[in-house]
Amino acid sequence: MTKPLITHLRHVAIAAPDLDRQLAFYRDLWGLTHTESDTGVHFLAAEGSPEQYILRLRQAEDKRLDLVAFGAGSVEDVDTFAAELARKGVRIIHEPRKIDTPGGGYGFRFFDGDGRVVEVSSDVATREFRAIEERESTPVRLSHFVVNSDHPEATVAWYVEHLGFKLSDTLRLGPRGDFMWFLRCNDWHHSFAVSRSPHVAVNHISFEMRGVDEYLRGTGRLLREGIQKVWGPGRHKAGDNTFSYFMDKVGNCVEYTTELETVDWDQHHPSVYDVTVPDNIDQWGTANLMNEFVAKQMHNDPDRGVFVAPPL
Repeated sequence: MTKPLITHLRHVAIAAPDLDRQLAFYRDLWGLTHTESDTGVHFLAAEGSPEQYILRLRQAEDKRLDLVAFGAGSVEDVDTFAAELARKGVRIIHEPRKIDTPGGGYGFRFFDGDGRVVEVSSDVATREFRAIEERESTPVRLSHFVVNSDHPEATVAWYVEHLGFKLSDTLRLGPRGDFMWFLRCNDWHHSFAVSRSPHVAVNHISFEMRGVDEYLRGTGRLLREGIQKVWGPGRHKAGDNTFSYFMDKVGNCVEYTTELETVDWDQHHPSVYDVTVPDNIDQWGTANLMNEFVAKQMHNDPDRGVFVAPPL
């Protein structure tokens, strides 16, 4: 099967009233590099990533997801993709054009089936990056982005049909049924996932660390600083990656992870993991239980930006 025109996850943009505390959290505690800023907007990069930035923070009256951005291989791919989505009746926010953010590039934006803003771009200039050193507990890259949906089966189908993603694995909560679907656009087990929730919202944003030691050092730093831990440290079954989840300063869940599995695009067959089996949710058995507290934090607040394009 041909891989999608989308090549990878670029960045996530979020907005909230308390911008100063958010910036301090991600820059001073989480380990991102503050690269550029404009009035009410800050761009943060990962030292190990060639992406100009992996997280954008904006001052706003309402807490919301501004957009999730993916990469494409070429200008021609962007144009082809935009035309295909328009033919399928997807609501285009703006047609392909020059992008006026760090790194420039060429891209377009549209609403997904739940009303999130998605950007697809190519020809974005890369930034200088470096190998993360041993024991250096700073993110290497943006690993994956997980969203909440009140009709997740339809959301998963939308991303498979319109963006060409493939299902990697599914989580099931015993007799209550399936509740999370992991999707890939390249050989990483997942760059995007959808979770069942009472409302549309951000579930969590995940950041890849150099290795297990660096992941644990980062986890320990956040714990020592008194940042609220939601879940972890542990190791998932689906994706085989480690996890430690914390809350940022406006109540978004963020994750340190490492060693996310890579899979063969054509040969990998999806599995369903029942998380009532302890090993399926945490292979190490070191994390706190996946209970109502954890679920509540990851449900987050309802997104105030559904079907509303951000100002920039």
